[in-house]
Amino acid sequence: MNTTLIVVLVVVALIAFVLVGVYNRLVALNQNANQAFADIDVQLKQRRDLIPNLVETVKGYAAHESGTLEAVVAARNAAASARSVDDKVGAENMLTGALGKLFALSEAYPDLKANTNFMQLQSEISDIENKLAASRRFFNNAVGDFNGGVQAFPAVLFAGMFGFKTRDFFDVGEAQRAELDVAPAVKF
Repeated sequence: MNTTLIVVLVVVALIAFVLVGVYNRLVALNQNANQAFADIDVQLKQRRDLIPNLVETVKGYAAHESGTLEAVVAARNAAASARSVDDKVGAENMLTGALGKLFALSEAYPDLKANTNFMQLQSEISDIENKLAASRRFFNNAVGDFNGGVQAFPAVLFAGMFGFKTRDFFDVGEAQRAELDVAPAVKF
């Protein structure tokens, strides 16, 4: 009877050890994904903070392009008020599209295109876009690690019980993906 009790206690201790290990690993992976999304959030906020200056600069040169400017401001406000990951992704994709239209305006206004303030803001936004791309890759990598951890054995047996569910990747959206799939035309 003592041997049976010892075996049962060892099995219970082993299961408890595995559960604690699985839980701690999932918590660490989840925190890594949260931190990666926070990095994206910082870049998105920096981009949103530059937009009012950009809009004001463009207003001076292209005042009759109010529809484009209003679309940028509306997209910025929607992005600033988005709370969930899905809402942020959608709003930021709309903002990226609106910014693209705004930058396209500079082609029609040579004075705007040559304005140093506009060029500096455009450069800063371009730099932030590059940082955002890197942050999205880092986030998606962290989410992939987390999802793999949730779906791997033995965690898959306990993840739901601990409240861990797979997370969504940061997706650029269908419209932007279609634009990314098309090679830019270069004309001389």
